[in-house]
Amino acid sequence: MINFPYGNSDFYALRTEGYLYLDRTHHIPLLEAAGKQLVFLRPRRFGKSLLLSTLVNYYDLNRAGEFGTLFGDLVVGQNPTAEHSQYMILRWDFSKVSAQGDTAAITRHLFDHINQTIKGFKGQYQQYLTVDIDILPDNGLASFESLANAVQNSGYPLYLLIDEYDNFANEVLMQTRPNQQRYEDLVQSEGILKTLFKAIKANASEGKIGRVFITGVSPLVMSDMTSGYNVATHIYLEPKFNALCGVTTPELTQLVTTISAECQQPSDSVQTMLETMRVFYNGYRFCGDMQQACVYNPTLTFYFLRHYQEYCSAPPQILDGNLAMDANKIRYIVNLPAGKAVIANILDEQQAVTLARLENQFGIEKLHDIQTDPDYMVSLLYFFGVLTLTGRGMIGELVLGIPNLVIRGLYVDEIKRNALPDAGDRHSLHRLTDKFYQTADLQPLAEFMESKYFAVFNNRDYRWSNELTVKTAFLTLLFNDTYYIMDSEAALQRRYSDLTLIVRPNMRQYALLDMVLEFKYLPLAELGLTGEQVRSQQRDESASLPAVQTAMQEARQQLQHYREVLEAKYREPQRLRCLAVVALGFERLVWEVC
Repeated sequence: MINFPYGNSDFYALRTEGYLYLDRTHHIPLLEAAGKQLVFLRPRRFGKSLLLSTLVNYYDLNRAGEFGTLFGDLVVGQNPTAEHSQYMILRWDFSKVSAQGDTAAITRHLFDHINQTIKGFKGQYQQYLTVDIDILPDNGLASFESLANAVQNSGYPLYLLIDEYDNFANEVLMQTRPNQQRYEDLVQSEGILKTLFKAIKANASEGKIGRVFITGVSPLVMSDMTSGYNVATHIYLEPKFNALCGVTTPELTQLVTTISAECQQPSDSVQTMLETMRVFYNGYRFCGDMQQACVYNPTLTFYFLRHYQEYCSAPPQILDGNLAMDANKIRYIVNLPAGKAVIANILDEQQAVTLARLENQFGIEKLHDIQTDPDYMVSLLYFFGVLTLTGRGMIGELVLGIPNLVIRGLYVDEIKRNALPDAGDRHSLHRLTDKFYQTADLQPLAEFMESKYFAVFNNRDYRWSNELTVKTAFLTLLFNDTYYIMDSEAALQRRYSDLTLIVRPNMRQYALLDMVLEFKYLPLAELGLTGEQVRSQQRDESASLPAVQTAMQEARQQLQHYREVLEAKYREPQRLRCLAVVALGFERLVWEVC
């Protein structure tokens, strides 16, 4: 049995209590060579805290006697650097600092956290300290200065590690939009965060701090503190650190192979499980070098594998609740001016999302750009972990995409929530879609869309997208990762369907249908009709219009190809339904089951 460290980021516990540890220690010499003060950014729940815990245990002089136990069989243990077990360690975790209250209250929260860590530091290193550390309850900065002086007098170097440096400041910014006064008070001028990082910079320059390692999610806060802390090396886009956090494909393959054997699964189960994890938990790339392999989010990976190991089947809920908070990041963008159009474009695989470069200057002076410029919104979504780097364009520009179906689900759920704010409507929709998955009867769902949904989509945020709008509407209504592997523009022998719903392997025992939907959109102007005229027609009258018949015939021809490919792949023709759907503006839907 593999003891997965789900939710456990304590390196010492992993190594002494028999948990799985994926060795990343070969990066330690590279980190030492990269600089004395480093900034490393990754999305939430991606293993940053475990990385810091690994560094703590490697450099802590209090762990010197256990170095062989902790690192002996790891890469760096076979060839350790000269700095191992040489430092006193001070670690701050700003995710523990509350963002509630006014600036004075947040400052108190920050000082409380700093003072508590210094109190723990005194207890750990008392035997090495030659002078006492003064802890001032109302002045965490003075406490920190006292610690730095005491460490310098001890003759040992200090390693300062800061986890989630941007956590509470980002919360303040997003909570208070469009009034950013509290955020400005924290990070600008003589704000407490800027003052704190000035103190770190000064103490490092004076030799009181030997090394600093900072993790976070985005460069937003760091941009506003540039003059206060402009000495750090930013390593988060360097190819050599692409896999510093995360699970690699070879590691995942080995774990899946082991679990499949434990479950006495058939020989093809390994590939089935890997394919399921690929489409739902597909890897992330954190550099512009497309030769670097993608990595998987460890929280999602261990969530899935832990359940499979115990029950020999995939978890019914494919989204781990610990990642659901990422929806708030998408919601932040959706609520910005022009944010809905950015999200709709991201969901359209036929139109690549490209950037000349990732924006990394997110300071207050750029706030207008963050709220209105698609390049800034896309860059921020990348740092949030809901977009990733997928390739290079014709002239070398970066191409970004949604990393996997779990994240795609967060996008479509947010659009659905925005379009259907009433919980009763969403409950009604749930009943309709459950019925549709079993019958492919589009009538009830079409009536719901015409009366409830199209009115929302037919506005200035979406009007430009035409057929994409119809497809996006269906995607948001039908997306269900409990039942389906659901792709928009799924590749079918180099041709593309608009929307494909393939029942997940562990759900194929139930009365669920595989489905392919092909959409056509006809503007009312092209039909020579008004919205009122279309609404007054019977549905069969609309279906008999020549333009509708032509569009329907085109859809039938495309669906015939998709049918042949899917029947050959899944060998369950009785389960497959192909639907041709034609939208007359945003007033009427007509369809055929082909």
